[in-house]
Amino acid sequence: MSDKKGEIAHSEVRFGHIAVQEGFIALEQLLVALKTQVEDDIAEEPHRLLGRILCEQGAMTWPQVGKVLLILGKPEDVSK
Repeated sequence: MSDKKGEIAHSEVRFGHIAVQEGFIALEQLLVALKTQVEDDIAEEPHRLLGRILCEQGAMTWPQVGKVLLILGKPEDVSK
């Protein structure tokens, strides 16, 4: 049985790791975004991906998110 939340969580960690590695964000910005994501999930708010949170916080741009997704092999329309 596949654990979809586990897959999302693993993908999020990889996204954050790559974003830091590429120099788009600092580790502290990643930690703030992860905290925000967990707090939203605990409050039963709609799940937001790290890229969206980081853009909303002004830490990343949409083109940077797109580059991280390309590195992950997930070329998607990041503006959704």
